[in-house]
Amino acid sequence: MAGSGAVTGSSVVPPRVYPHGGYGRHPNLPPGERLRVLLIEDDEGDAFLVQELLTEADAAIDLLLATSLTEARSQIGGVDCVLLDLGLPDAQGLDGLRQVLGMSSGAAVCVLTGRSDEHLGIGAVAEGAQDYLVKGQVDGVLLVRALRYAVERKRADENTRRLREVELRQAESARLERGLLPQPLMDTDQVVVHTFYRPGRHAALIGGDFFDVVQTTPNRLDLIVGDVCGHGVDEAALGVELRVAWRALVLAGVPDEQVLPALEQVLMSERSLREIFATVAAVRLDLAGNRATVRLGGHPPPLLLAGGRVVPVPAPTGLLLGVRPQPSVAYDLEFDTDDWSLLMYTDGLIEGRIGEGDDRLDVTGLAEMVADPGTRDVPLSELPGWLVGRAEERNGGPFSDDVAMLLVSRGAGR
Repeated sequence: MAGSGAVTGSSVVPPRVYPHGGYGRHPNLPPGERLRVLLIEDDEGDAFLVQELLTEADAAIDLLLATSLTEARSQIGGVDCVLLDLGLPDAQGLDGLRQVLGMSSGAAVCVLTGRSDEHLGIGAVAEGAQDYLVKGQVDGVLLVRALRYAVERKRADENTRRLREVELRQAESARLERGLLPQPLMDTDQVVVHTFYRPGRHAALIGGDFFDVVQTTPNRLDLIVGDVCGHGVDEAALGVELRVAWRALVLAGVPDEQVLPALEQVLMSERSLREIFATVAAVRLDLAGNRATVRLGGHPPPLLLAGGRVVPVPAPTGLLLGVRPQPSVAYDLEFDTDDWSLLMYTDGLIEGRIGEGDDRLDVTGLAEMVADPGTRDVPLSELPGWLVGRAEERNGGPFSDDVAMLLVSRGAGR
């Protein structure tokens, strides 16, 4: 592998062997990043020459040696770069490269070719190698430079790939968010609806929480808040399906008592695993009669804010959707004032801790927090975000689960 800077055995200091089996630069040189390079070469002469070239260049490189791909499998973990001969006992040509790329996606790869096989080097780069070197045309300095450039190119490629993945996840999350958290479909001025959503701290990606608001007549307003178990994209996509199905059922005029059972049928037919379930809280407001019908499917109850009091709506909790089909049970709520609010939320808000132990905020703690005199100075539009902030303070940090909220108010609502 000697060229214009060829090195002979009599002109070099034998490479220093480190306890872990690598070869390194002189310890008195300034500190810098060391690279771990795995040389896969079955020719002892070529392998020794690579070691000499690295020693000549005082390279900050720990060199490991394997004479076959089989031997390389046990050493490739944690290396920064692989220097690969394309002619090995157990792999020939680009097949060996493909196997190395499959072994370690995080390592850069430089291939070694003969003068008559330079076309293989070009093909190797097209297959995913960072560079190729022709035996006999490289000195120590060029070898070290090629290895370091290969590592930097690999890192740059990895950074670009990760950035692209983040961009794709963000774009996917934005599309799902539009499906899970639509704009309220309403034109009445008899009530005001404020919406809120906060993703959990797991990668800040949207989960399976959803809400929707639909007005079908001048005096009828339907609202839903739901949560599909889990935190992944699949759960979010299922949440979109449930939300869209609910809106379609409401707009189609399906009787109130049939909506949640139909929604459960959608869940059971579309879920990927039988263990997946969902919880929902659905409210139908009769604005002319100043009353509401509340139906819960395993979901925490809405809070009623009226007359200076905050109480959970005592509606039957019902079973989780997807566990066992059942008729939905209605609870009729009569408002005795024209000044009220209903707060609907997913369980991420009430499952945060409130101390060092395992005690959770729960529905009772949330009601006490909303009833606290300090909330009276908080505008209704800011109340959901304010509640999340206070609950996260008690939790000692961000929630691990998503939080979605609907706050519907008539009059001042406090």
